[in-house]
Amino acid sequence: MINPTIFREYDIRGIADTDLTDENVYLFARGVGTYYRSLGENKVIVGRDVRISSPRISGTVQKGLNDSGCDVIDIGEGPTPLVYFSLFHYNVGNGIMITASHNPKEFNGFKICHNKTTIYGQEIQKVKNIIFQGNFTSGKGNIEQLNVIPAYIDYVTNQVKIKKGLKVAIDTGNGTCGPIIEQIMEKIHADYKILYKEPDGNFPNHLADPTVVENITELIETVKQGDFDCGIGFDGDGDRIGVIDENGEIIWGDVLLAIYADKILKKTPGAKIIFEVKCSKGLIQRIEALGGIPLMYKTGHSLIKAKMKAEHSPLAGEMSGHIFFADRYYGFDDAIYAGLRLLEILSEGVKLSSLAEKVPKYFATPEIRIETTDEKKFEIVEKLKKYFKKAYKVIDIDGVRVDFADGWGLIRPSNTQPVLVLRFEAKTKQRLEEIRDLFFDKLG
Repeated sequence: MINPTIFREYDIRGIADTDLTDENVYLFARGVGTYYRSLGENKVIVGRDVRISSPRISGTVQKGLNDSGCDVIDIGEGPTPLVYFSLFHYNVGNGIMITASHNPKEFNGFKICHNKTTIYGQEIQKVKNIIFQGNFTSGKGNIEQLNVIPAYIDYVTNQVKIKKGLKVAIDTGNGTCGPIIEQIMEKIHADYKILYKEPDGNFPNHLADPTVVENITELIETVKQGDFDCGIGFDGDGDRIGVIDENGEIIWGDVLLAIYADKILKKTPGAKIIFEVKCSKGLIQRIEALGGIPLMYKTGHSLIKAKMKAEHSPLAGEMSGHIFFADRYYGFDDAIYAGLRLLEILSEGVKLSSLAEKVPKYFATPEIRIETTDEKKFEIVEKLKKYFKKAYKVIDIDGVRVDFADGWGLIRPSNTQPVLVLRFEAKTKQRLEEIRDLFFDKLG
């Protein structure tokens, strides 16, 4: 029987060998195929990441879709944004990406697309209900294998104007991006060095998550020693970016978003820039100074994409390095495209560190993650919400963000893991400690 806890808010993730057995994957595919057929659809794009389990899972997914009466376009191994791009390139509304993003190697999962965007929340619950009811459509679909990578490379490189040769250090972490990035760097005539280019589902060098400092230490050292304009790290499935300035300093996701916003708001003043609850007050102040409208929203790639559409926003981002461009692009999170947009800015001759300095500075903790259970994480957040609402200004769109005049504190349940996520920010180090202590006292 399928473990019901693998159905998350905006994707499906579990242990490949136990949760995603061939039997369970086949049932999943029959359920998704039935979901698509109920919407009058019968064509599905399928892609996969580099995990050891991904080819097995992909084959079983395609069989289940075929047996549900769906035709499959198999685009093979590549980053998640390649599936998103394929939806537009082939004008197909539906897709499944087999990936567990930056989770450890024993995990795998699915991102499900309909109507050219990822489904989430109630729609994922609909798929789950179809699977557990077992009332599947039947049919005989076919499989077509297509290579979309050349079209993708042409498209993303044609969207940017890179004025001069740049020197770029890159770490693809043995994920999906290495071979594509190499072709792109050649095409834009960059001087580049790529660390861990070869796709390897064992992730032998480090976890492919560029938002964790220990995973980018080698990239930082490479930048420092080699006179590079910047360093760019990619996560395992290529939808999240990590950036290092020319001095080897980390440019966190909210500062990076402010740098992109600067360019976009010059062209579209008054636009709404969307960000999630973990982002700095400095980002809010910078967007306002640039004449934009800052809009805080829930964490989660599917949720952000839906909000962008609803608000007609040209740009959104998360601390985790998901960056979404609807400006000159399709509105989905694509680390390769985000990297090219950064290189376009830097090719004008400006230093990345000087762009980052324009964002008001606060003292902040990194993201603090506390392991718990999926049940307890919601109970704990609810308890703290009740307490803080009695005396403080609280933003509760996603967990609890308590706003103070000189800082803020956040606790929220992770949507992908049995983890509590906390972050704190303040104008002084002392105040940062006070806000942090206030939260941890209540956590006990």
